[in-house]
Amino acid sequence: MIERIEKELEPFKRKLVNHPIYNQMTSISDIKVFMELHVFAVWDFMSLLKSLQNSLTTTSLPWKPSGFPKVARLINEIVWGEESDVNRMGAANSHYEMYLEAMVQLGADTKKVTNFVNGIDSLENINTHINKANLPAYIQNFLTFTFKTIQTGKPHIVAAVFTFGREDLIPDMFIEIIKKIAQDKTINAKDLVYYFERHIEVDSGEHGPLALEMIQTLCGDDPKKWEDALNYSILAMKNRIALWDGIHNAINLNRVSA
Repeated sequence: MIERIEKELEPFKRKLVNHPIYNQMTSISDIKVFMELHVFAVWDFMSLLKSLQNSLTTTSLPWKPSGFPKVARLINEIVWGEESDVNRMGAANSHYEMYLEAMVQLGADTKKVTNFVNGIDSLENINTHINKANLPAYIQNFLTFTFKTIQTGKPHIVAAVFTFGREDLIPDMFIEIIKKIAQDKTINAKDLVYYFERHIEVDSGEHGPLALEMIQTLCGDDPKKWEDALNYSILAMKNRIALWDGIHNAINLNRVSA
């Protein structure tokens, strides 16, 4: 079933990896627009991860075994890496906060995302908060899908979206593009290059194969769960493509108005 899912997702993944958004970025202004919009996907990734931690490890008291020791180890390792990694200066930081640091270093605006995040009061009201936020429709749709996935309360669905639809879809060539732009002596993109290199390093190690094993464990021999995993993974890919299309258009509009 893992092979079937990967085969079904291949056309979507190819479209993402070959998306024109990567070659489109030729200036610091382009990167700023990208970051100011992409940061929402960096942020909501953590909610997917924490949903899995809540479901597959014991986060309540008194403690009891979760019943998924191998999966619990994987999730705790990923949380450790994503929520408390070390930044370029060696200080503990989450990847989201590292991304904000990179935005500040490049002069990108962080107010929209920080105001959005700081204004959240509960998971129950998250959809209302998203709908009221002054965000592009493609960002709202992306966030809404993430939290609807979480609100299913089904770990196998969340695990599928987490594994197949998220940050491992950013290709290595994107880092090379940023490095090329950063050759300009007037641009300091060291934090951004570090973020992407670190994120890819963490994701491309043993986490990938273990995440696939997590899905196999959660779906087991249940055909319905496997269909859920496939369907939600396809939706995740479609939402990511729509996000990339939206950011791509935003960069073009910024060039016109500049």
